[in-house]
Amino acid sequence: MTNDHFMERAIELASIAAEQDEVPIGAVVVHDDIIVGEGFNTKEHGLNPTAHAEMIAIQQAAERLGRWRLHGCTLYVTLEPCPMCAGAIVNARMDKVVFGARDAKSGACESLYTIPNDARLNHRCEIVGGVEEEACVALLQSFFKAKR
Repeated sequence: MTNDHFMERAIELASIAAEQDEVPIGAVVVHDDIIVGEGFNTKEHGLNPTAHAEMIAIQQAAERLGRWRLHGCTLYVTLEPCPMCAGAIVNARMDKVVFGARDAKSGACESLYTIPNDARLNHRCEIVGGVEEEACVALLQSFFKAKR
């Protein structure tokens, strides 16, 4: 499977978030070319500031795999992870993160910080940005344009 294939599923999940009036961000965790976790933002409906798409997908993957160490897993997410999510990625020992849109205001993988590659931490992972970037950006822009 390709990065685009799994990012397309993340985009589908982001669209579901938008339909529920949540910021349209979707995420999937893949192990051996199988989706083992997926999620989309549910902060508003769950009244939970930690209910980011990545956090939900990571938690679901850990439950399905029966382990908290997610070696061998890749996270696909429509927006560059924030500091909280980047910390969870490091703590989960994920191998790779693939994201769509860059986040100049809170991106913690490339834009503002590089948490998953910080040599001071006990784990590092590969980062690939800009996959299906136009589609991810368009989804976010249309959501926020409708809000204004």
